[in-house]
Amino acid sequence: MKQYVFTILFTAIVTFVLAWAVWRLSMKYKLYPGIRERDVHKTPTPRLGGIAMFFGVVAAIGVSAANPFFEIFWADPRPVYAILAATVVIVLVGIADDLWDLDWFVKLGAQFLAAGIIAWFGELQIYSLPIGGLIVGSGPVSFALTVFSIVIVMNAVNFIDGLDGLVAGVCLIANSVFFAYSYMLSRDFAASNFSLATFIAAVIIGACLGFLPLNWNPAKLFMGDAGALMVGLLMACSAIAITGQLDPSVLDPEDFGRSQLLGAFIPILLPVVVVLLPLLDFGLAVIRRMRAGKSPFSPDRKHLHHRMLDMGHSDRGAVLIFYAWTAIFGLGVLLMYIGTTSGWPGDYLPGVAYVALGVAACLVVTFLPSRRPAPRPALESAP
Repeated sequence: MKQYVFTILFTAIVTFVLAWAVWRLSMKYKLYPGIRERDVHKTPTPRLGGIAMFFGVVAAIGVSAANPFFEIFWADPRPVYAILAATVVIVLVGIADDLWDLDWFVKLGAQFLAAGIIAWFGELQIYSLPIGGLIVGSGPVSFALTVFSIVIVMNAVNFIDGLDGLVAGVCLIANSVFFAYSYMLSRDFAASNFSLATFIAAVIIGACLGFLPLNWNPAKLFMGDAGALMVGLLMACSAIAITGQLDPSVLDPEDFGRSQLLGAFIPILLPVVVVLLPLLDFGLAVIRRMRAGKSPFSPDRKHLHHRMLDMGHSDRGAVLIFYAWTAIFGLGVLLMYIGTTSGWPGDYLPGVAYVALGVAACLVVTFLPSRRPAPRPALESAP
């Protein structure tokens, strides 16, 4: 655990220092776009924070290569190199979009290219689904499922990047939950992919933790598409390294826990739950735009965070409510996992009770804002 804590702190410090430098340079040389019609912020703000997050991630990976503790996944470095190469592709395209607003088709093509690099050259694919021993296989189906999963998660994370501190905080909480889950699996099964997943989750936590101080409302710096797409890419890789390659036989109720049904679904459920809000917003946006005859990537002002603002929540209040929803579902499923594997009385009932109480509290806070909605201009954030 000490090595993972060091990784988190190291990544956070490097990211924070570089983010501060990026902000100062961006302000000095005016490396920021003007206010667009769809933007929520009212003053020009640099969108190059993804650069700092990227180099924080690269620095952490570089240090891990020299750390004997992480030899377990460096023994076969292809997945790590593929993730690095894919991250470079997505960050470069993201930077270009943050500066010049690329066409959505170009960005989508880059996302498929990055996902293809991971699936093909890194051989990090979804080979199995731990539900009833379902084996996907290593052919075209596995490749396509992996690529589309990565692209969907990338866009889901990017779509909620509309309020100060929203993506950084939600991903910080979500990956903290997933870090705990993957650490338990890595400890129990000592598999290289599980250790890689835990390391990636730690790196994401560090990058978000280091970036959040400059991104908190009122934000000095945005992570932009470069940062949001990179975080989504890494989150998808972390989930696939466990869920897509988990041997269904380890879910035998005699070994894994007393609840066979829940034990079979948690490896699928937890990766989805930690990105539940981004996936929900992404799905609603795609359906809404396609029904209107528009591109699924055309911007609008109907994201979940926009609706929160229209209900009367302040920017900070809306962000904190999103944090709460993420923590409720993520920690709830994690408690269910711990209960089934530790033999708690009632197995997963404590987790269910926690989720039920948390959802009730969040519903009250969400639908009873503390102030009346003020008239807002017809603005929209980046998709």
